[in-house]
Amino acid sequence: MIDRYTTKEFARLWSDENRLSVMLEVELAVCRAWCEMGRIPEDALREILAGARFSVERVREIEGEVQHDVVAFVSAVAENVGRSGRYLHLGLTSSDVLDTASSIMLRDSLDLIAAEVGELDAAVLDLARRYRRLPCVGRTHGVHAEPTTLGLKFLNWHAELKRDLERLALAREHIACGKISGAVGTYALCPPELEARVCELLGLTPAAVSSQILQRDRHAEVLNALALLGCAMERMATEVRHLQRTEVREACEPFGKGQKGSSAMPHKRNPIKCERVCGMARLLRGYALTGMENVALWHERDISHSSTERVLWPDAFNAAGFMLREMTGVLRGLVVDEARVSGNIDLTGGLVYSQRVLTFLLDELGLSREAAYAVVQENAMRTIRGDGRFLDLLLRDGRIQGLVEPDRLEALFENGFYLRHVDAVFDRFADD
Repeated sequence: MIDRYTTKEFARLWSDENRLSVMLEVELAVCRAWCEMGRIPEDALREILAGARFSVERVREIEGEVQHDVVAFVSAVAENVGRSGRYLHLGLTSSDVLDTASSIMLRDSLDLIAAEVGELDAAVLDLARRYRRLPCVGRTHGVHAEPTTLGLKFLNWHAELKRDLERLALAREHIACGKISGAVGTYALCPPELEARVCELLGLTPAAVSSQILQRDRHAEVLNALALLGCAMERMATEVRHLQRTEVREACEPFGKGQKGSSAMPHKRNPIKCERVCGMARLLRGYALTGMENVALWHERDISHSSTERVLWPDAFNAAGFMLREMTGVLRGLVVDEARVSGNIDLTGGLVYSQRVLTFLLDELGLSREAAYAVVQENAMRTIRGDGRFLDLLLRDGRIQGLVEPDRLEALFENGFYLRHVDAVFDRFADD
């Protein structure tokens, strides 16, 4: 992830310094548990705790020689501990440390993401409440359909973000899992009670069963939760992009003082932040796919997953974190043209009320469905061709003229009917 999209929080969390620090935290938890079980003398544990440290440079130097990251790490720590360094990594395999440490980092990353989602959701909910009863045209297939409200559009986003938070919480529960079960998961040199105590010290749940690694469906679930969150933000960003189009102009993302939209066309005010979010959502989906492909490994493990995870995890969280802040900024500064929102409802000359007219002809005039549909559709097509406004054409249609008072037809062409249940929908979210 290039620096522009890297945040300080995730840069720190996924730095080599922090990664090795968390690995050391796991190693020391194992030493404490072994000491409690009588396997490591208390004076040796004190020496380990006093001297256990490393430098990233030294770890890299050793790794350049031994070509093994965990061996290099343990060696770098052990040389600072002295004689008691022999107790480090006792009974463990590399993945005991790597996977347990990764679980801690993924858990902590999900906590950061969840907090950012909360900020985005607050911005969405504020818009929903502000425009709760502002009528706007609803669109299906990109075509004007029936009136809705701008607030309902935003409330729909809020409901999706709530589901995203639930998915993130479940992914956190499943990834907050440790594994200290040895080379192929048999606990041959590290008994289950050691694993249980280490996980207790680290705030993790022991895996009920593992191989040499934690199974990668857990990690794929994390990446899929992030990808679905990215889809939610892409949906928001796509909507704003559409609303900002010249032909629509109902809402647009904020445009800063001194900002330039184009090197060639000074009039341009482009939805660049939303476009950026849409592009990065594609990255998250790609990361999720690779995460799922990491699930099926050879036998008890291979390392085909390992190289991808070094890129996947930090990049996925950096991308998601950046997108969240970008989208939150867009929605907090969203510029809504209320007059344009209201005016666009009438852009088709009243066609958005066609279903209500159809229902009226069926229920009140007793026309057959075929006859009623023909009246409404034929006049709608004439309206589209520019022959007149929909209501005026209906009033002059000989098939229904004289069967209904004009004011009864006119009464069908208003927005209040479509807003009758808006409050009931909002009441479902009264506690949010």
